[in-house]
Amino acid sequence: MAIRAVVLDIGGVLEVIDDDVFPGPAEARLGLAPGTVAGGLAGLPGDALTGGATEADIRGEWQRTLRLDDAQVDELVEDYWRWYVGTIDQPLLDWFAAQRGPRLTAILSNSGPGARERERVHGFEDVTDDIVYSHEVGLAKPDPAAYALSTRRLGVAPHEVVFLDDVVVNVEAARAFGWHAVLHTDTATSIRELERIISTIP
Repeated sequence: MAIRAVVLDIGGVLEVIDDDVFPGPAEARLGLAPGTVAGGLAGLPGDALTGGATEADIRGEWQRTLRLDDAQVDELVEDYWRWYVGTIDQPLLDWFAAQRGPRLTAILSNSGPGARERERVHGFEDVTDDIVYSHEVGLAKPDPAAYALSTRRLGVAPHEVVFLDDVVVNVEAARAFGWHAVLHTDTATSIRELERIISTIP
């Protein structure tokens, strides 16, 4: 059966993420050693990717472990979100939006608390039939249950889905589940490969 759904990842795919934005500059500005920001979340109550921590938990843990005042932690959080949201890959988003109608379009994203609200700036909800954020559903790629949930919510069979992600293990897990999956390299190559799959699946 033909491809009925196109599913994309967000970070590193629809969003271009610049690691020069965060955390290095923030650590330098605050006089922190490299790696301190990531290490400062070791005491979170659970895995933020699967809903085990809130935005308030993350802010509070950074403030406590890094010994920041209110203004400093506010600045750190804003730096984090500026990095997290990145800049939109407009050609890929335009291609993705054009798939809607002939096919279902959806997002499957490993995400942190607050991602849906912050990423609304890119208009993802306007061009998709469904968005699965890991922190909202308690499942993260490459768990097969994450692909199963997205498939079920779209109302399609696994072999009717084509998927784009920039992480090898997520692509491999999608293929193992039965999706047609492409490893994102660059926009032109990824679009070409997605279109090849769409056009050749009977």
